[in-house]
Amino acid sequence: MVARFALVGIVCLGINPAFAEDWPSWRGPRSDGTVTDQGFPLKWNATDHVRWKLELPGSGHSSPIVCNGRVFVTGCEEADKARMLYCVDRQNGQLLWKKTVLVSPLERKHTENSWASSTPATDGRYIYVTFLDAPQLRVYCYDYAGQLIWQKNPGEFHSVHGFCSSPLLYRDLVIINADQDAPSGKSAYIVALDKTTGEEKWRIDRPNKLRSYCPPVIVDVAGRKQMVLTGSKCVASYNPATGEQWWIVDGPTEQFVSSVVAHDGLILLTAGFPVHWIMAIRPDGRGNVTKTHVAWSVKNEGGYVPSPVAYQGRLYLVDDRGRASCWDVKTGKLFWQEQLSRSKHHASAVVADGRIYLTSDEGVTYVLKASEEYELLAKNPLGEKVFASPAFSDGEIFIRGAQHLWCIK
Repeated sequence: MVARFALVGIVCLGINPAFAEDWPSWRGPRSDGTVTDQGFPLKWNATDHVRWKLELPGSGHSSPIVCNGRVFVTGCEEADKARMLYCVDRQNGQLLWKKTVLVSPLERKHTENSWASSTPATDGRYIYVTFLDAPQLRVYCYDYAGQLIWQKNPGEFHSVHGFCSSPLLYRDLVIINADQDAPSGKSAYIVALDKTTGEEKWRIDRPNKLRSYCPPVIVDVAGRKQMVLTGSKCVASYNPATGEQWWIVDGPTEQFVSSVVAHDGLILLTAGFPVHWIMAIRPDGRGNVTKTHVAWSVKNEGGYVPSPVAYQGRLYLVDDRGRASCWDVKTGKLFWQEQLSRSKHHASAVVADGRIYLTSDEGVTYVLKASEEYELLAKNPLGEKVFASPAFSDGEIFIRGAQHLWCIK
């Protein structure tokens, strides 16, 4: 049994190229929206190329994750104030089980947030989920049979915009970002818990005490493992094993939502509020590198919520207003910029089969050629609102809509 779970963990993390990649956490096996599998659909609608769809009883903006033949997604059954974890059979879309993780009053939130916005994470053996039991942040570990293994409260979480903190798995750690509007005497923090027991392993104080919703991303860059994230009025890099800070860049703005990506030796980001930026940072510094390690930046461009994707030397993104663009990773040169629609966008970009997939709030997925020249390949409507980012695995696309979980093949 131990050996089987170890193998499943390797498959879920996409380490072994002999297996098709699963999508085990926020933005996939590398936390950056990139896909190495092939054979994904180019065109679909609400009836064509739908392998199955499942009506979900709860609402939420969390993305689905896929591992070991299962799809997991969280939700909130609002009438009961119940935060839920759903387990779905990947092959046929059958709901295998659902668990009430937490029953608690519905916290105050932004109108564009939900009461189930944190994407789960799995290592193939356990599933990790987070919810807010205001003002307490709760972290839960379940096994694949839906049995609760442990639950922990690493501290408080305060935000006028509600809660979202998707777990990040690294080796034997579950890492949780709790950037927040911490009141006097309280701390904003990032905390690492033991995956098996929930025991706290390290904690980072975030002194600027301002809300953000950015899961950290772990990358192997500049000769070391780095945990990088925006938020708390800065961009910062840490040693994921210990929580020690490697470097920090002040700003470029106050509030952040999107995740960073690493490509061609650079850390790339889009942000934020009140000013939008696109920025590239050289990640080989130490200490405060604001004046020395910003490779390039563009003010008043980029988006706030959707995360970008990088592929073959180019950065692709869509902003909240539906304007897509392509930038040179090394120089910041703009290759093209096009208005896809007038619909808002919350879902993050994915690159697969040499294409860029961008899903609007109206549930239309725009498929673009990954190129220095703009080319729209397909426009795929589901006829249902979509606020969650999709999951891609082994030729299938999993989309969490406002009413259904869809499998497109």
